[in-house]
Amino acid sequence: MKQWFLPIGFLGSILALLGCAHAPAEKINDIPESLRVPATAVLKQQLRATGVQIYRCIVDKNDPSHYAWVLKAPDAELFDGAGHSVGKHYAGPTWEAKDGSRVTGEVAARVDSPDPKSVAWLLLGAGSVSAAIPGGGLFAGVRYVQRLHTQGGSAPPEGCNQFFVDREVRVPYSAEYWFYADKP
Repeated sequence: MKQWFLPIGFLGSILALLGCAHAPAEKINDIPESLRVPATAVLKQQLRATGVQIYRCIVDKNDPSHYAWVLKAPDAELFDGAGHSVGKHYAGPTWEAKDGSRVTGEVAARVDSPDPKSVAWLLLGAGSVSAAIPGGGLFAGVRYVQRLHTQGGSAPPEGCNQFFVDREVRVPYSAEYWFYADKP
């Protein structure tokens, strides 16, 4: 009886490809209804962000005896499906590609992450889109942005008090950002 042996790296690659064939459907099915885009939108780009959520300790304006961490801004690098850095994500919220195109978002809906230690999942409408190159660039035509499958990034549960007012903390996080444009 003849036995066939495949190199482990080759076999691993095949298994990874088979696993990827099912991943998109599973991820689409786990998007809550309130975060879904209209049927007139088409998925343009899926990017992964890795970075931090920056929080600042403040005094509550309505109750000076209460202190809270408030989100100042995200600071993350954006990666495409092949793992190449394609841009950054920062205050606004803004996503800016290396080609100079940029989109800012306005929160339209939010759903708590399934993981209580992770930032919420969001649906954002594009507030403004700008392009720095002919043809528009990576974010040309973006109308909606979803933040999904978050890991980490929630404000610390403690540590904000009168001794830490105006101090900042940087909480590691990652998320998927899905960008949609209108159907042609």
